[in-house]
Amino acid sequence: MTKNRRIGLGLALVVVLVVGWQAGVRLVKAQAAEMPAMSGAHPGANPGVLPGAGALVTKDLSLDQAQAVLRAAVAKAGEIHTKMDIAVVDAGGNLKAFLRMDNAWLGSIDIAIKKAKTARYFDMPTGEIGKLSQPGGPLYNIEHSNGGLITFPGGVPLKTEDGTVIGAVGVSGSSVENDHTVAAAAAAVVK
Repeated sequence: MTKNRRIGLGLALVVVLVVGWQAGVRLVKAQAAEMPAMSGAHPGANPGVLPGAGALVTKDLSLDQAQAVLRAAVAKAGEIHTKMDIAVVDAGGNLKAFLRMDNAWLGSIDIAIKKAKTARYFDMPTGEIGKLSQPGGPLYNIEHSNGGLITFPGGVPLKTEDGTVIGAVGVSGSSVENDHTVAAAAAAVVK
């Protein structure tokens, strides 16, 4: 290929790129101009922002609520004569409060925390997740996700009166039936 032919091809390529770029810019401008009409936004609205695309309003568990959950769990555990580890997580699944009753099993600390996180991650009692995670079930092997979940009873979501989940409680240290009984009693104090 001659030098003049290479230069000619190079210039042709530059022209194609510039024309293509200009066409792309026109297309983007045309789409941006149409966005307010398509989305129902008012004239003059920022075309790059969709209506309602602001921060979400969320609810979270307060420290007072978390402490009330702990107190209710300890009271119920005392009624049924058992020692419990009790974990409370907030709306984001982060540990908000924890209590280990005297002589409660050390091995149950991690279990209580994971029960609380599991209940919050899926917004249902851990015993319900356990039913769905049996062999052949739709959630089989889910306990291996999220760094390890607990799929037997003892974790319960914490909900406001309108049903908004604002956290969860996880209880461990006795039979799963007792763990669930204590967790359910603790969750009942949240309004």
